[in-house]
Amino acid sequence: MKVIIVGGVAGGASAAARIRRLDEQAEIIVFERSGYVSYANCGLPYYIGGVITDPAELTLQTPESFFSRFRIDVRVRHEVTDIDTAAKTVTVKKLDSGEVFTERYDKLLLSPGAKPTLPPLAGVEGERIFTLRTVEDTFRIREFVEKNAPKSAVLAGGGFIGLEMAENLRELGLTVTIVQRPRQVMAPLDADMAVQLHKTLERHGVALRLGSSVEGFVHENGEVVTLLKDEEPLRSDMVILAIGVTPDSSLAKKAGLQLGQKGSIVVNDRMETSAPDVYAVGDAVEVRHFVTGKPSLISLAGPANKQGRIAADNICGGNSRFGGSQGSSVLKLFELTAAVTGINEKTAQAAGIDYEKVVLFPASHATYYPGAKTMTMKVLFERETLRLLGAQIVGYEGVDKRIDVLATAIRLGAKATDLTELDLAYAPPYSSAKDPVNMAGFMIENIATGKVKQFHWHDVPALPRDGSVQLLDTRTVWEYSRGHAEGFVNIPVDELRERLGELDKGKPVYIMCQSGLRSYISSRILTNLGFDCYNFSGGYGFYAMVTSDRMICESSYPCGLEKK
Repeated sequence: MKVIIVGGVAGGASAAARIRRLDEQAEIIVFERSGYVSYANCGLPYYIGGVITDPAELTLQTPESFFSRFRIDVRVRHEVTDIDTAAKTVTVKKLDSGEVFTERYDKLLLSPGAKPTLPPLAGVEGERIFTLRTVEDTFRIREFVEKNAPKSAVLAGGGFIGLEMAENLRELGLTVTIVQRPRQVMAPLDADMAVQLHKTLERHGVALRLGSSVEGFVHENGEVVTLLKDEEPLRSDMVILAIGVTPDSSLAKKAGLQLGQKGSIVVNDRMETSAPDVYAVGDAVEVRHFVTGKPSLISLAGPANKQGRIAADNICGGNSRFGGSQGSSVLKLFELTAAVTGINEKTAQAAGIDYEKVVLFPASHATYYPGAKTMTMKVLFERETLRLLGAQIVGYEGVDKRIDVLATAIRLGAKATDLTELDLAYAPPYSSAKDPVNMAGFMIENIATGKVKQFHWHDVPALPRDGSVQLLDTRTVWEYSRGHAEGFVNIPVDELRERLGELDKGKPVYIMCQSGLRSYISSRILTNLGFDCYNFSGGYGFYAMVTSDRMICESSYPCGLEKK
């Protein structure tokens, strides 16, 4: 059996090694357009920033090591330009010499990845404007930085690459501005969860121009002028385009393969394309979202590697299936960590899912052990079935651990209330006896059993201030004096039983505290005494943080916040 693989990163390299492990006799040829194979895309920004100092660390395998270990023929600087699915041949161009030849295959695997989206803007091809996809791109940016010592950079885009580049360029001492049309960074997060990233970026000197549209570039006097719609232009020494990626599917399109959204390659759960004996994996393919069941584009290394393994199994006569991607990912941003899995509120709303959410602020480990830090956790679940839909966590230590537990629970079909039963490791330096994941489960269980009714930060402005409902803040007098939501009256939780006469049992009570704990205790006290209570999700700390972000308030909801 002769197998040709187009693309030698992530999915392609993973498939090649797996095929060899399954079939010692197979002839395996990998054609890679760049000069490197099996390199660590996710590490590229950290080489530019000097965190990774040895460029050899970016390359997991070389053509020589692939051949030595697996007897796989890896040919870099070889671009496959055409596929004839009827004749089962590919046309290949040697980029160094220009020579063109054809190669026959029994099985063909496409792993072309995704390319940075390059908008059709004037001046976008300038020598001081960069994209980041390959090792060569990385070397080009680092060489520019070392040679020209730029003092400023504009990053068009606030996704994973844009944020990682912002951190690394700031660590090199550059002034950095992030510009993008969306009013929040890191789209997998909901806007209210992205606020902490905005504040962290600004605290580290990264300027944010969110809600701004780039209209073109002008190159003058050794600078790039970034033109913005209806705003003053930005001047910088360099620009990095990180506005997203597009499936690199031009080869598949020429071959007549079925394409999906944004030109992605359509595959089934065996990673088979519409053409016989042609498979495709990685960022170029359309996959089923594990939570929604809908076709999705999820450009992440983990799914690409799994898909490569599955395709390899099937190429070798197996029957492996890809169950879909749920988009589990994590980001380091200076001292902060942000992680997601499953779907967010925007996606749930677009899919028409009737969902509910809990927001909590657990500590990374037992608070009596030194160094505990708070994380912000949001967990989404389907209201009727209690099916777990997704989770978002922003914090410091322990974020990755909790998102992985929640990702596993989603994958295994756990109900949100099953989180209460998870038997998770505990010692004071690492967790609490009630782990944050357990705490999320307890909160959801209270909602599911009717013990707690909730309201959220975006509900606050619409609450009546005419006396028909009672708005109660159960923090201390000192906390309340430093800031509170408009119309909320202060009765500290420890005085509540003695001051019941100030409340009307015939009117609903909406209760807020700093984090949601004291308001929950207050709601249980009052509910047991016959009051109709609603507990505020996330607490005043979350409310104040979200409503202090101008972009969130302008784009989503009016903000009702009083500071004394």
